[in-house]
Amino acid sequence: MTNLFNTDTINQLATGTFYGDIFAVLGMHEENETKSIVIRTVQPQAKNVYIVRKDNRETFEAERVHPNGVFVCHTPFNTFFDYFLRIEMPNGSTYETEDAYRFLPVLGEMDLYLYNEGNHKNIYEKLGSHLISHQDVKGVVFAVWAPNAKRVSVVGNFNDWDGRRHVMRPRGSSGIWELFIPHLPEWSIYKYELIGANGELMPLKIDPFGNAFEMRPKTGTLVFNEKRYQWQDSKWMAQGRYKANALSEPISIYEVHAGSWRRKADEKNRWLTYRELAEQLPAYVKENGFTHVEFLPLSEYPFDGSWGYQVTGMYAPTSRYGTPDDFKYLIDSLHQAGIGVIMDWVPAHFPKDAFGLSYFDGTALYEHQDPRKGEHKDWGTKIYNYGRNEVSNFLLANALYWIREYHIDALRVDAVASMLYLDYSRKEGEWVPNEHGGRENLEAIAFLRRLNEWIYAENAGATTFAEESTAWPMVSKPTYVGGLGFGYKWNMGWMHDTLDYMHHDPVYRKYHHNELTFSFLYAFSENFTLPLSHDEVVHGKGPMYDKMPGDDWQKMANLRLYYAYMFMHPGKKLLFMGNEFAVKREWNYADSLDWGLLKKEQHEKLLHLVRTLNRFYRTHSELNQDESNPSCFEWINGNDSENSTFTFMRKNKAGDSLIIACNFTPVIREKYKIGVNEPGEYVEILNTDSEEFAGSGIGNQNLLMTADGWNFKPYAITVTLPPLAVVVFQKQRNHEEGE
Repeated sequence: MTNLFNTDTINQLATGTFYGDIFAVLGMHEENETKSIVIRTVQPQAKNVYIVRKDNRETFEAERVHPNGVFVCHTPFNTFFDYFLRIEMPNGSTYETEDAYRFLPVLGEMDLYLYNEGNHKNIYEKLGSHLISHQDVKGVVFAVWAPNAKRVSVVGNFNDWDGRRHVMRPRGSSGIWELFIPHLPEWSIYKYELIGANGELMPLKIDPFGNAFEMRPKTGTLVFNEKRYQWQDSKWMAQGRYKANALSEPISIYEVHAGSWRRKADEKNRWLTYRELAEQLPAYVKENGFTHVEFLPLSEYPFDGSWGYQVTGMYAPTSRYGTPDDFKYLIDSLHQAGIGVIMDWVPAHFPKDAFGLSYFDGTALYEHQDPRKGEHKDWGTKIYNYGRNEVSNFLLANALYWIREYHIDALRVDAVASMLYLDYSRKEGEWVPNEHGGRENLEAIAFLRRLNEWIYAENAGATTFAEESTAWPMVSKPTYVGGLGFGYKWNMGWMHDTLDYMHHDPVYRKYHHNELTFSFLYAFSENFTLPLSHDEVVHGKGPMYDKMPGDDWQKMANLRLYYAYMFMHPGKKLLFMGNEFAVKREWNYADSLDWGLLKKEQHEKLLHLVRTLNRFYRTHSELNQDESNPSCFEWINGNDSENSTFTFMRKNKAGDSLIIACNFTPVIREKYKIGVNEPGEYVEILNTDSEEFAGSGIGNQNLLMTADGWNFKPYAITVTLPPLAVVVFQKQRNHEEGE
C-alpha cells in the first residue's frame, strides 16, 4: 500500500480528487515494507486526530500530513485491531466516532447482479439510505447507482457538506457506490456529491431511492426508519383489497388533491396534514358511498403548481403534509373505513431540476442522451430510458414499494399514451423511429407489460389503471394474449364525447345524439373506468357546473342527469373532488373547495344524489356485475334523437334487468313507451328529478303494467319522462318468481 499512498494521493485526498477505491488508502492497512499497521483518515474539520484501541483504550496521535486534514497514524502493531477515532476540534472540544473506512461492504454480490440485470424486486431495501446495525455498530448504509461518476461522496449536516470526508466505495463494475457511516441518527440530512464523467463537480444530488425529504423549497434527503409503523389494516389487506379491486365489484372513485380538498382558512389557508386528512376524509368518502380514494401524485415533488406530476422523489411521500408514517396513518385510516386507496404514479417523465435525476452522474443516466427520445418539450421534462435495466428496475421496484410498504391498493399510471408513442406530441423530424421503422416505443411497451406482470405476480390483490387516451388495443388485457396487462383503462373518449354533448343547449342535442351513444360501440373492448377528473376542471375549462347550459336550475338538473347517466353506463366511476356538489369555481391547487356551497339546497341535494347513486350502484348487481361483458347491456332504443332520449337495460348474470330511460331535454315526455322483455308490473326506483334531489318532482308514482310490444320488444310500459332526468324502472317480482 506504500506505493499507492504517496504525495499525489495525499493531495488528491485533500482536494477531493481521489478517484480510485477509497478503501484502498483510508482506514487500517499493513505497510508493505515494515508490515506495521497504519491508519489513515481525512478530517478537514479537526485540529488533531487520535486513534484509540477498543480493547485497552491505548491512544496514538495521528500525524497531519496535509494542511487540509489528511491524517496518518503509524502504530507499533503488526496485526489488525479494533479502534475508534477521537477528534479534537479547533475550539478544544472533542468527540469520539467510529471510522467509516474500517467496515466491510453491506451489499451482497447478488444484489449488485440482480440490479444490473434489472430483476431486483427489493432493490429499494438495498439502495438509498437505511438505518442498520453493521459489525455490531449502529449507523446508516448509503448506496447509489452512478456508473460514470469518478467520485461519489455522502454529504450532509453531519459532515459540514464536505465531500472529502465520506467518499463512497465503488462496488466493482456494477456502477453502485456504497458507504456505511456509523452512529448517524435518523432525520440526518444528506445529498450526494459527485464528480461527473468528465471530471466536473456536479450539483449536489438527492438520493433517487430516498424515502423522506425536507419540506420544499429545501431539497435534502432525510434518513428515515421506514420499518417503524405498526399497521392496523390486516383485515383489509387479507380480504378487502381483493374484493375492492375485482372486476366484478363496484368501483366508485373519489379523486383528491390532498393540498386543496380542505384548508385551514383561520391558519393562513394552510393545507391539512396527512393526519388531519385521516380525521376527515375517510368519514366523508364512506358517508357519500365511494369505494376508493385516488390521490393525485404524492411522491415528493418540488413545485406546487405541478400538482405532483413532476416527481423528484419516487420513493418518498411528499413532506408537505407530514412524515412517511403520517401518510401510512392516512392510508391505514382509509382501509379501516373500508376505503381502497389509489395513487397517481408517474413513470412517464421526470423534471430537469439540477438536484434530481437529470444528468445524474454527468451523463444521460436515467434519461436518453438524444432529446428526440429523452425530452417532453410540452412539459419541459425528461423521459426515462426504459431500455436500461437499472432504470426500468428503479421504476418497477418503485411500483412494488408503494404496494408493499404503503399498502397502496392500486396505481393509476399517468400519461401512458406519451410512453407508447415515439412521436407523441412531436412533429416530423423530432422523433426517432423504432428498429422496425415504426412509431411504437418498444422499450416502453415492454416496461409496461413487465410492470403489470410484477404487480399481479405479487398475488396481493393490487391492480393498475392506465390513463391512456388513444385507441391502443388491449390496454387492459393480459400480457399473455398480447395486451399491456393493466386492470383498467380510463375511457377518455367517453369523457370527451359526453362532455361535448352536455355542453350543447338541449334544443340542439338532437343533432349530436351520436356523441352520447357512440361509447356503447366500444364499451366492452376494455375494462373501462369513466373519469370526470381534475383535468376537466383546470386550465380555463371551468368547473363542471359551468359546462352545463341554462340557468342555475337547469345547470343543476343537467348535472344530476349527467352523473346518473354515468352511473348507469357500464364502467367503473370516477369523480374529482368538488364535482359531487357542483363547485362553481375552476379548481385551484392553492385553495380549498368551496364547502360553503353545501349550505345551499341545490348543492346539498346534488351531493345527496351522488350519495344515492353510489349506494344504488353498489346494491344493484345489474350495474356492477360483468361491466366489461356485453351481456350486461341491452339497447331498448338508442335512436330517438328527435326527442334526445334513449333507453337501455342493464342486466346481471341471473338475467335480472333495470330499465333506464334518459331525457336530455327540459321537455316532459308524457305517455312515452318503452319496450321490455318481460310482462308484469314495473315500478320507478330512481328518479333524478325527484324533489328529494331538488328536482321538479315529476315522475311515476303508480305501478306500470305492461302492454303490447314496442321497440322490437315483446312488451312495453308507458311512462312519464321528467325533464333533464334519468329514471330507472324495475319489474316487481313476487315470491314465486324470486327476489
